[in-house]
Amino acid sequence: MQSVKLNNGIEMPLIGFGVFQIPENECEDVVVNAIKSGYRLIDTASSYKNEEAVGRAISRAQNELGVERKDLFVTTKAFIQEMGYDKTLKAFDESLSRLSIDYLDLYLIHMPFGDYYGSYRALESLYKEGRVKAIGVCNFLPDRLLDLCNNVTVIPQVNQIEHHPHYQRREDLDLMQQFNIQPEAWAPFAEGLKGMFDEPVLKDIAQKYGKTPAQVILRWNIEQGIVVIPKTVHEKRMMENFNVFDFALDAQDMVKIKTLDKNCPSMLDTRNLNEIRRVYDYLKNPVLTSL
Repeated sequence: MQSVKLNNGIEMPLIGFGVFQIPENECEDVVVNAIKSGYRLIDTASSYKNEEAVGRAISRAQNELGVERKDLFVTTKAFIQEMGYDKTLKAFDESLSRLSIDYLDLYLIHMPFGDYYGSYRALESLYKEGRVKAIGVCNFLPDRLLDLCNNVTVIPQVNQIEHHPHYQRREDLDLMQQFNIQPEAWAPFAEGLKGMFDEPVLKDIAQKYGKTPAQVILRWNIEQGIVVIPKTVHEKRMMENFNVFDFALDAQDMVKIKTLDKNCPSMLDTRNLNEIRRVYDYLKNPVLTSL
């Protein structure tokens, strides 16, 4: 497993396993299989409603696979309804309890809405107390990220964003590089929307290396130094997604993939009013996207 070094010196695996939309009753076995397949970064969130299952999987991994807690990089997130200093401190404790662990490797503000400044102060407190090794945000566009960075004492270690060949986000990545903030790609396949897996460019490159379009997409992220968290419930695909360190894309491949950029999100647009309404209502009505 290759890793990146965050701006505070903490090592973070380059590829992890996301559990978004994996039901609680399936999630435990799925995460155990992911750890067995080699994944060490596990990404969940309070809004996913499966933290308890992830916690049970972590315990099983230690007992059944000999994978110690210290060898895992566990991420969770505080959602909109948990924004504000006191609410986020409470949410952190509740997430730790559900996960049955005593510290987090990474704690993130899930959405750029609500009192996220109060929440970020809570994250800074938790970080300074050593209860979380790294802190950051999700889905912060450049204007909000720049404003945040100008008003905090601890620069975020991570910004987790929608990132895939249809939404390549050069401006976002350039700003993160300026502040040494690690980009992390959620929905690297855009859930297969808008014909992602049928793109001739990706299929041709995959054939060239004897790989799949999914593996090409993951490799494309990794070669840009972007941490990536694919999700699947199928063990065969877990292993396939993990098997991306035995080939490298060349400059011509990267140029071809660059032509796929539609410069718009497929999953989440935090400036779209319908999307803002959707994410505020997500806990009661978990619709994937309105785009």
